[in-house]
Amino acid sequence: MENEFLLELKQNYGIVFRNLSLLEQAFTHSSYVNEHRYLRLADNERLEFLGDAVLELVVSEYLYRQFPDQPEGRLTKLRAAAVCEESLSKRAKECHFDLYIRLGKGEENSNGRERPALLCDLFESFLGALYLDQGIKPVVAFLKEVLISKIAAGAFSHEMDHKTQLQELLQRRGDIFIDYKLIKEEGPAHERDFWVEVYANEVCIGKGSGRSKKIAEQEAAGDALAHLR
Repeated sequence: MENEFLLELKQNYGIVFRNLSLLEQAFTHSSYVNEHRYLRLADNERLEFLGDAVLELVVSEYLYRQFPDQPEGRLTKLRAAAVCEESLSKRAKECHFDLYIRLGKGEENSNGRERPALLCDLFESFLGALYLDQGIKPVVAFLKEVLISKIAAGAFSHEMDHKTQLQELLQRRGDIFIDYKLIKEEGPAHERDFWVEVYANEVCIGKGSGRSKKIAEQEAAGDALAHLR
């Protein structure tokens, strides 16, 4: 592995691999292996498989703890946005991973270093290698730095905020008054259920329910969006 990259990992993320062969495997694309069969190298596909699972676990636990009032469906959407191909390929480039992956000539000539799918796989492969080399704690620390910090800053909040999406959609159609009305609430104080309807110029366009008024309003806005779209 190039010393420049090893120095970057140490200086930027405090990561020093014990087993460099794992890191080299993470940065070895199948196209490189196919063109250098005599070296008997292993590509990064198995590490990608492991890294994908580790990534989902770390991000899922963060979302579960960070958003205790959000239902499963909304957490799933936010996780999907955070770990999608576009997001992970951007993270890989920000970490300069694209500069150090070993590609075959064909993949290199077809601009493989810029392919989002390849960079996404590379990012997951790195996580798999880091997990095998040092366990879960360094993986969590690295993800907090490069991905979870983006979630915390609201980079993917549009996936959860249906009220904002609804407002933006309706504003394109002119000056429309949006109102959320609490229709009813039931249950004891610690397990209260709320039902909300959302109106546009006094016309009901969506309904929702949840364990808080905020969740019910978001569900109503999501219902309205589904109908309007």
